[in-house]
Amino acid sequence: MTQFCSAALVQLLCTMVVLFNVTLSVEHVPVLLWSTWRLQWNPDTALHEGHIVSTQELAVLLQPVFTQNSKNLVLLVQDTLSVDDFTYYSEPYGNKKPFQNVQEILQSSPSSLVLPAVDCRAIRYLLGFLQESADWKLTNITNLDVSQLEVNTSKPNLFVVQLQPFISNLNDVSTLEAIAENDKIIGRLIMGLQEQEIHFSVIYTAVRPSRISRRSDVAWKLRRQLMATEEEDSSSYPPLNVTNGNYTCILFYASNFSLQANDSLFIDLTNITFVNQNVDISSSECSDTNTTLSLKYTNPVSEINSLEIRFLMTNMFYEVSARNWSTLELVEIVQDDEKLAKFNVSVISAPAEYSFHCQLVGTSNLYPAKLIPSNDEAKNWDVFISRFQIQGFNIENGQFSYASDCTSFFTPGIWMGLVTSVVLLWILAYGIHMIMQLTTNSRFDDPKGPALSVPQTE
Repeated sequence: MTQFCSAALVQLLCTMVVLFNVTLSVEHVPVLLWSTWRLQWNPDTALHEGHIVSTQELAVLLQPVFTQNSKNLVLLVQDTLSVDDFTYYSEPYGNKKPFQNVQEILQSSPSSLVLPAVDCRAIRYLLGFLQESADWKLTNITNLDVSQLEVNTSKPNLFVVQLQPFISNLNDVSTLEAIAENDKIIGRLIMGLQEQEIHFSVIYTAVRPSRISRRSDVAWKLRRQLMATEEEDSSSYPPLNVTNGNYTCILFYASNFSLQANDSLFIDLTNITFVNQNVDISSSECSDTNTTLSLKYTNPVSEINSLEIRFLMTNMFYEVSARNWSTLELVEIVQDDEKLAKFNVSVISAPAEYSFHCQLVGTSNLYPAKLIPSNDEAKNWDVFISRFQIQGFNIENGQFSYASDCTSFFTPGIWMGLVTSVVLLWILAYGIHMIMQLTTNSRFDDPKGPALSVPQTE
């Protein structure tokens, strides 16, 4: 009986080892999906940690792409990519900013989904699966020139972009440069499609996982290089400025400034606001107490004749802090001079001498600075602003002052740590106090002598 149990145990252990090795041997790559359509993917979609998406599961997750009226799909394929790349290469190197455009697009897209681990075998059959799913007009973009891309929306379009390969070798910055170059290509492609005012979905993945070097000496060398190049963050375009006479009274900047109307009409205002500056700011007003930034656009998209966006700011003195504070009170959107949408603003305030900065501002509940609809018309609009910075008072030399960020120092994690520390210190102090109050008897009973009598008065 003992030999039978031992043999069964050995067989069970061998089976577990084989299954464990098979699980580890499955190579996987990340898949990033985003779309200009809203709520394409169920926001509750969550895969447990360590789960590798199979071919069948990926096919189910891609079904929303094929159910929209406008079927335009972009497949971005890289030679190698791993989910660790997004954190390992997250820091900028000089003017190289790996994954900057990808991160901003994911944050500002109406719907997105990140799959950290997808079976590489599913990626090998992905293109064939997509071609069988619809009558696509297939366009291969191999020369990495996306400036002349034209889209015929009369039939579904499938664009396959083969990004340039890179080798994970941290002895030099070639990998960072390759990733940054691919990120620029993705940014130009998405911006070109948005300028053509079409709806599209994007799949970003790779053929096989990358191998990231973990050698401490190389990592430390790269860290020293990154710390040695503490250059100021230089934007690709200057902020929008409003002048009152000979001095600048309003500064406004955003790396992404886009709207969505009625959950379907996507409007990207980034280029026409900051790059081309094809925007009318003549209705803006400046004073010591009230400032209004008015942005007027003519035919931003074919469905809208005129669009005006107003940022209303106030400068008030507060006795509690004994200083003036600049506050963004309202954001208004006026469509075709008749439909007025009003948004109340949360946590956008700063000392009057400072500018205000926030990484994400918009109508999403996930954004740290939120625009809250205050009338029924505002519920038809979604606002997405990345790297938002604005200043309406006390501007010197035409440049932003020191920025007050929307992320406060006392984050929820810090508060939890402080409260826990206070409770533990109180318990420790109470325990020490109780120990100090312990006393011993002044007299003890001797069993050989007479019984000890303690009067009641003692």
